[in-house]
Amino acid sequence: MATIGLIVNPAAGRDIRRLTGGASVVDNYAKRRVAECVCDGLTVAGEPLEVLVMPDRTGIADHAVAEAPAEIDATTLEMPIEESPADTRRAAATFREAADVVVVLGGDGTTRDAALELGDVPLVAVSTGTNNVVPSAVDGTVAGAAAALVATGTVAADAVATRHGTVEARAETPAGERRLTGLAAAEVSSQSFIGTRALLDPADLRGGVVSQAHPGDIGLPAVAGSLEPLSPADPGGVAIRLADPTDAPRAVRAIVAPGVTATVGVASCERLEPNESATFDVPDGVVGADGERELELTDATVELTPVPDGPRLVDVDATLEAGARAGAFEVAPIDEPRTE
Repeated sequence: MATIGLIVNPAAGRDIRRLTGGASVVDNYAKRRVAECVCDGLTVAGEPLEVLVMPDRTGIADHAVAEAPAEIDATTLEMPIEESPADTRRAAATFREAADVVVVLGGDGTTRDAALELGDVPLVAVSTGTNNVVPSAVDGTVAGAAAALVATGTVAADAVATRHGTVEARAETPAGERRLTGLAAAEVSSQSFIGTRALLDPADLRGGVVSQAHPGDIGLPAVAGSLEPLSPADPGGVAIRLADPTDAPRAVRAIVAPGVTATVGVASCERLEPNESATFDVPDGVVGADGERELELTDATVELTPVPDGPRLVDVDATLEAGARAGAFEVAPIDEPRTE
């Protein structure tokens, strides 16, 4: 029996950017409904499946298990709950050995936490967070159907999953080396403290390196994508250095946060080959990942490097198309009873 892991981050999509910008609230009721839809979508496989759900204290996992269709063997994963990103990482580490496919409901941060532990297990990332550069805005039922097709081998994972790059940040400080991994981006900010974590003011951003870039993204990937678009399937990354728009040689209008657009000055923007680093001096600031400040640094030198061996992300549309070509959705005609 194929096994699907389901990770739902209760904290995703509920940070301060709901107050300072136009980001929509994704409450726990909505996440319960999406998780329920994922389980319904799994029935498309037409065979029994096992679903292991990451536990939480908000009732999301319990609801998904209770409402799962009869043909789905749904249980809650047994693990301690800290109500922190450690929950996602712990569940993903278990799924690395126990699951054929993992569905993650969250934003870039949740997807990153899961991806760092999943190894080669295919990942279906569903957008329910704030920064959603990597996760897809896809219906939960559709995501579940795609996960089922890959988990059962009806559609080969190698045919529909692509390896997404990451960005490794390595900081040399007077106190020693510190490291951080970003999925879509690693950013350098002039803010000297983490605070609420969210990168809110574009004037604070000094630049960074992104693993994908498109004007329709959010944050630094949108700024880089306005000048140097980079597909998630393309190798390498884009290094971008920002400046005051009144002094910079170039400027772009970009979506820097949900509900926030700004004119951003660009000192330089260049493609990087895989494993080619860009160096930033940080006299006093913060290095962030995927729109969230993480490392407070003083008198540091930071190397940001695009690395090619990130998560295997499942293309939901390609999976469903491949399933249709394989006849995965065809069933025997239903005989209607005769009427006299």
